[in-house]
Amino acid sequence: MSILDSWLFSKPIAHRGLHTDDLPENSIGAFENAVEKGFPIELDIQCINDGSVVVFHDRKLSRMTGTDGYVSTLESGALDGLHLCGTEFTIPTFEKVLETVNGKVPILIEIKNEDKIGRLEKRAEEMLRSYGGDYAVQSFNPYSVGYFKQNAPHVMRGQLSTFFTKTELASFFKRYALTRMKLNKISKPDFISYNAEFLPNKYVARTLLPTLAWTVRCQSQADKISEFCNNIIFEKFIPEK
Repeated sequence: MSILDSWLFSKPIAHRGLHTDDLPENSIGAFENAVEKGFPIELDIQCINDGSVVVFHDRKLSRMTGTDGYVSTLESGALDGLHLCGTEFTIPTFEKVLETVNGKVPILIEIKNEDKIGRLEKRAEEMLRSYGGDYAVQSFNPYSVGYFKQNAPHVMRGQLSTFFTKTELASFFKRYALTRMKLNKISKPDFISYNAEFLPNKYVARTLLPTLAWTVRCQSQADKISEFCNNIIFEKFIPEK
């Protein structure tokens, strides 16, 4: 079966769950909402200090919890005290999210790792071995994607990218290589996941790989880029397709 026939390109994917003002991004509530509406889920995972894997996007806690500090310094015992955007929902563990979704809809997992690869990737791969639902992984870090190519080649893998700024990446080499996906020989992705604001572009076209566009925030934007991608990762609206 071609990857284009897979779930990744059959239905729009809800960015960080189907979140609303009352159901924060990457919360159990947002994931339950996506399951109820039948949308595949995109989510973010990273390790905390004790090695546990949590579902959270930012490196810093402040935007989502109003608390100073970094996710990487947390211990598991602190999670229940960190409420997301003033709601009842707290930072979930990856294990809890897998139990909640339980294969009812597919999940697209972003591996958030800017440091040495191995700990997060290995832990995620181990947890997913016994998971009964459909899933794929993606990352901005080509070495994270490459880890799955080497250790779990059956898992669909995506290379995330965008036009990076100096603020996002200080290193000119990294900006040059990652924007142009020069390190795909390391990640060997099955698909590309690229910032919708910069589609179309020649770097994506040259890969000849199926493409997801992120993050699409209205139907007009979805319509505008439809001929340049094979599916979208969306938020703040319900796609017509």
